[in-house]
Amino acid sequence: MKQAIIALGSNLEQPVSQLQNALAALAAHLQVQVLATSSFYRTAPVGYADQPDFINAAVLLATDLPAVELLALLHQTEATAGRVRSFRNAPRTLDLDLIDYAGQTLDSPALQLPHPRAHQRGFVMIPLAEIAPQHILPGQTATAAELAAALGNEGVQRLDGTES
Repeated sequence: MKQAIIALGSNLEQPVSQLQNALAALAAHLQVQVLATSSFYRTAPVGYADQPDFINAAVLLATDLPAVELLALLHQTEATAGRVRSFRNAPRTLDLDLIDYAGQTLDSPALQLPHPRAHQRGFVMIPLAEIAPQHILPGQTATAAELAAALGNEGVQRLDGTES
């Protein structure tokens, strides 16, 4: 099995429930094993600011699925949650990004590995640092914990588990 890192995000239609449902759907897949899930974080929107805050998390998986099939599973899970792709950085019911797949690098129209902007985003690196602090994304020299610390936690707040 190969390890993969997925970043989860939602800011529409009960975001906490959207992430919980997505995690359950991934865990229920026969070729996916959830190894670790981060806490949920409330984060300020990036790119398009006139929208609600996001709820974000990260999950570490083991899977027999090839990267493109895992991506297809993520897109199907988004579609089931009602994801509509209206414009870049738009509000969304569910966003599942394949951040890393077994340390592979890939640059195709369908998939870029690692995710090209993950190392620049606190809402990805802070949850990732929680579950895999020593993980190094391909092309980077710093660990997830080091990148998270360098990015800082401005606009990123860990939920206490009672918020919905």
